[in-house]
Amino acid sequence: MKKGAAVVSGCLAVFLMAGRAEVSAAPIPLRGVVEGFYGTPWSQEDREDMIRFCGGQGLNAYIYAPKDDPYHRARWREPYPEEKLSKLASLSKLAKTQGVRFIFAISPGLDIRFSGYQGFMDRLAMQKKIEAMYRVGVRDFAIFFDDIPEKNGKGQADFLNWIEANVLRKYPDVNPLITVPTEYFRADMVREGTLTDYSRDFSSRLNRDVLVLYTGDAVVGDGLSDAQYREMIRIYGRSLGVWWNYPVSDYKESKLALGPVEKLPTMSSLPAIFFNPMKYETLSRIALATGAAYAKDPEQYIPQRAWEAALSEQYGPLAEAMQQFAGQSQRMENDWAHVGRPDGPVLRRMMDSYWKEIDCREGEASQESLRAELLGLRHASSRLLDGLPAATRKECEPQLKQLIRIVDADLAGLDVLAAKGQGRDTASLLRIFRTRCEEVRRYDGTALIAEKSARRFMDELFERTGGM
Repeated sequence: MKKGAAVVSGCLAVFLMAGRAEVSAAPIPLRGVVEGFYGTPWSQEDREDMIRFCGGQGLNAYIYAPKDDPYHRARWREPYPEEKLSKLASLSKLAKTQGVRFIFAISPGLDIRFSGYQGFMDRLAMQKKIEAMYRVGVRDFAIFFDDIPEKNGKGQADFLNWIEANVLRKYPDVNPLITVPTEYFRADMVREGTLTDYSRDFSSRLNRDVLVLYTGDAVVGDGLSDAQYREMIRIYGRSLGVWWNYPVSDYKESKLALGPVEKLPTMSSLPAIFFNPMKYETLSRIALATGAAYAKDPEQYIPQRAWEAALSEQYGPLAEAMQQFAGQSQRMENDWAHVGRPDGPVLRRMMDSYWKEIDCREGEASQESLRAELLGLRHASSRLLDGLPAATRKECEPQLKQLIRIVDADLAGLDVLAAKGQGRDTASLLRIFRTRCEEVRRYDGTALIAEKSARRFMDELFERTGGM
C-alpha cells in the first residue's frame, strides 16, 4: 500500500470479549504473505517459490493481490485469459500441497458502482470473477477497497454482504471473505477518539464473519503495540487482522528492507497477520522468515534471534557476510513511512566515538577500530558479490556495489584527516576522496544503503576536510 494512492501453540493471547480481557493459548491462526505491492509483479516462478517458502516456514496463507495485475484491479471486471487463469489454478493447487491457503483478491474500488443498473451489473461481474476462480480450485477470496479516491462505507459493506450471501455461501468449502477498507490505518479511521463517518458505516454494516485488515496506526508505522491494537479494536467495534507493511519497499525502491519484523503485539489475539514483501522475492525472505517466527509464537519472539536464524538458514557459509550487509539496510523511512531497525547502529556508534575523540585530539585508537570495521564491511560485500546465487545477487547488486563505494570514500576521508593531523600535505589524498564522493553521489538515486551510518559519515568527512 502507498500513502495517498500508497494471525495457535504455546503463547498467551488476550481476547477482548464483552469489554474484558480473557487469556487463551494460541499463535496467530491466519499468518502469511500478501503480494500487495505496487510496481512489477512477481513472476510465476517467484510466486511458486514463495508459496513453498511459506509452507516450509509455517506460514499458512498467501494473498494474491498484485496492484499492477490489470485483471486484479484496473480491469477487474474482465475474465482472466486462459493462460493466466491456468497459472493461478496451478498456484492454488501448489498451495494446497504446501498447507497454504491461496487467497485470491480483487480490488474493484477504482471504478465500481454500488447502485442502480450499473451497480447490479458490477455485482454480477464480481460473481462471475469469483465463480471462475472457484472452478479452478480457489477456496479463499478477498475484496480490497484500499487506495481509492471515493469513500463509500455503506456501499462497500452492502456490496461485500451481497457477495457473501449470494455467492460465497453457495459453496460450503469456501472460507469467510477478507477485506481491506478504504480507511485502513488508525490515523485515517479515527478523529478525536471516534470513528469517521466512513469507518463507522463500513464496520457497523459489514457482516461479522468478514475479516477486516488494517495496517496499524499508520500506512507504514514504527510498530504496533498491544495497547494500540486493543484500543483500535475497541473503537472499531470488531476484530481486525493486520496487514504489515514490512519489508515492502514500493515507496522507496532504491532501498532494501533486510531487517527483522519487530514491535508487533505479543499479548493480543490477532486473528490474522499478513506481511507485504518487496518486489525482490528472494531478499524478502529474510524479513518474512522472522515474520513467520513471530506469528507462530508472538510472546516468545526475539527479533535478533529470528533474524540471525533466518540468515543462517538462507545463506549458510555467507550468513556472516550477509548479516554485515543486511545490518546496513533495515530502516525504511521517508516523510510518512517509519519502520525497521536503525541501519548499522554499531558502526554509527564507532563513528560518533571517532568524532568525539578526534575533537579531543585522541582519535588514533578509535580510527584504527573504525577502519577495521569498514574494511570488514567492504570484504563482506565483495564476498557476497562473488558468492551469492545469481538471482539473489541480481536483487542486491546495486546496493552491494554502492556500499563498497561508500566504504572506499569513508576510508579515503579518514586518510585525509589522518594526514592532516600529522601535518602532512593532503592535496593528493583530498583529490582521491572527492572523486570517491562523486562516485557515491552518482548512484545515490538508484541504490540507498547505510544512509545514517556509513553514507552520512562520508558527508561528515567531506565537511571536515573542507570539501563543502
